Amino acid sequence: MGVPAGLFCSRCTKKYPAHQLLNLCSCGGPLLVAYHLEHVRQHWHKTDLQHSADHSMWRYHPVLPAAAGEAITLREGWTPLRKTATLGKTLGAGNLWVKDEGRNPTDSFKARGLSCAVTMARKLGATKLAAPSAGNAGSALAAYAAAAGMEAHIFMPADVPQSNFIECRAYGAKVTLIDGLISDCARVVAERKQSEGWFEVTTLKEPYRIEGKKTMGYELAEQFDWQLPDAVLYPCGGGVGLIGMWKAFDELEQLGWIDAQRPKMIAVQATGCEPITRAFRANEQVSAPFDGAYTVASGLRVPRPLGDALILKTVRDSRGTSISVSDEEMLDAGVLLAEQEGIFAAPEGGACVAALQKLLASRFLQPDERVVIYVTGSGLKYLEAYSTRFPRYAASQQDKLGGLITPR
Repeated sequence: MGVPAGLFCSRCTKKYPAHQLLNLCSCGGPLLVAYHLEHVRQHWHKTDLQHSADHSMWRYHPVLPAAAGEAITLREGWTPLRKTATLGKTLGAGNLWVKDEGRNPTDSFKARGLSCAVTMARKLGATKLAAPSAGNAGSALAAYAAAAGMEAHIFMPADVPQSNFIECRAYGAKVTLIDGLISDCARVVAERKQSEGWFEVTTLKEPYRIEGKKTMGYELAEQFDWQLPDAVLYPCGGGVGLIGMWKAFDELEQLGWIDAQRPKMIAVQATGCEPITRAFRANEQVSAPFDGAYTVASGLRVPRPLGDALILKTVRDSRGTSISVSDEEMLDAGVLLAEQEGIFAAPEGGACVAALQKLLASRFLQPDERVVIYVTGSGLKYLEAYSTRFPRYAASQQDKLGGLITPR
């Protein structure tokens, strides 16, 4: 168990042997991991989880590419799933739940994917890792590379949140700021990786980050006692969380642990960067690059996701939708979530609250449906964005922000 059957291309279905340091398929399509699920089904049962002392994502190691003992882990996963006490009543959603991924190491869901990717990269012989990042993925890569004793080279937009930049540097990563978007950062990594000897762990350009992200789907099923919700709202930048959860639901169905009724998967984007929403509305199979992308939710500022075809297929196969909200709407909704539930979410989580308001108003979602909102990161990583809601002015040296007092 836990040994992949191999890799396969999500675009052309070409197969590759397992346990190779590979990025994309020869056709340019993302690679995914396949497992001997019938063998897993015979030797691993959901009741086994009742006796597991591992309350991290590695409790699902039989359907992960490495054994739990091989994992580079900071105890990621097994995040709280909580029914809202007040917010659901305010919005008119009687069965509203929040999955708080901000409780992960490095304060975001990116910890799951990078734990798995760094584990496999070290296992397969890599020593230097590189990736572009809009913020939280860089923080997670830096942390897990530090834990693994590996080099991390991270390329970020120059306007990345300060918390992410400082965090990456503190973990010892080599950070380069680029005047542009994450797509510009990705181009630099692609141009330099061969000469520098880097293994690229860019979103969907290696097959293992998605394996870590898919554990959100396994957790959701287990925490709901193997009865999936009616709808899942997920902030969609690169979209790996959506793709990963859908892969998890497919595996769970093959294992016989859930029935065929899966939730509507709802991709939430920002109006300032909505390539998936535009493609969905136009009934396109892939997205077009989004010009002039801008949003305070840096995780949503992905002009054209590599996994766009997989995202759109997931949304359509699930009878879901893609919806966009403005920066103003997501920040207001983020404050509402904090005030009513005590969860200080990144703007991406606020975007899901704002999207839910719209979907209830349009009756795409019904008040009695069981709905899960994913908070993918902590609002503490986005203090610059929220400072527009709560301005603070220093009147004297003693009042300087952060308690920094200039010596007299």
